[in-house]
Amino acid sequence: MGSTTSGASPLVSPELEAMAGSPFGPGDRGGLGIMLDDFVAGLLAIVVAVRRMGAAMLLRACVIFLLATTMAHAGPSVRVLALFPGKAMLDIDGQRKVLAEGKTGPGGVRLISANPQRAVVEIGGRSQELRLGSAVSASYQPRERHEIRVLKDSRGGYFVDGLINGQPVRFLVDTGATSIAMSERHAERLGIPHRVDGLRIGVGTASGDAVGYQISLRSVSVGGFGLQQVKAVVIEGDSPREVLLGMNVLGQFEIDQRENLLILRQKF
Repeated sequence: MGSTTSGASPLVSPELEAMAGSPFGPGDRGGLGIMLDDFVAGLLAIVVAVRRMGAAMLLRACVIFLLATTMAHAGPSVRVLALFPGKAMLDIDGQRKVLAEGKTGPGGVRLISANPQRAVVEIGGRSQELRLGSAVSASYQPRERHEIRVLKDSRGGYFVDGLINGQPVRFLVDTGATSIAMSERHAERLGIPHRVDGLRIGVGTASGDAVGYQISLRSVSVGGFGLQQVKAVVIEGDSPREVLLGMNVLGQFEIDQRENLLILRQKF
């Protein structure tokens, strides 16, 4: 094989380029031959043009084409500028529009509902709730909601493993408790100085009135879902026997009970 110079391209040979006007050679070709001749000539003309552009220009053209395609298919960006009963002022890709409920603006953005606190818009077929100053685009993907599944144990309770201040704890789900509650025994095991840091209060328990200490837990984690600075109560004595997971944590979840299965699904 012969060597190629820096200006040459392996895409088409000089001989093939010379044949672009007559790929079938001299002679009577007929109608079909002429059509094929024109097709091949056009194809070779494109190849020659690409050859003359050079690899760098071809790459640049491809990049520009891809960017233009991406921008053309990107959904609109929407920001809430003002909220009114039944109306919202929106910035849609730089265009300021006041939309009434049920109306559609640029980019197919539709205002579903609005009040002075929030607006619900439909972008790219998805409904999004926006508050004053917040923004969203059609490329937005809502995060998955955390879900915890808990099976009822043989004693009829729902127990879930978690952490308090990084220490392992087995919680008993208790929708009747307003906050996390534990006995002094649990607090001592977890290294919580409730008598020093806690606020002494009176609490009502299933066994009657008792003395408790209101504290703030540095961190609480349940099934991988974490919270910081969570209120809890330490009750004098050995009751409750389990650490109760109360509504100050359970309130972060939608609670779905199905026979022996309890599903805790994180709220947005």
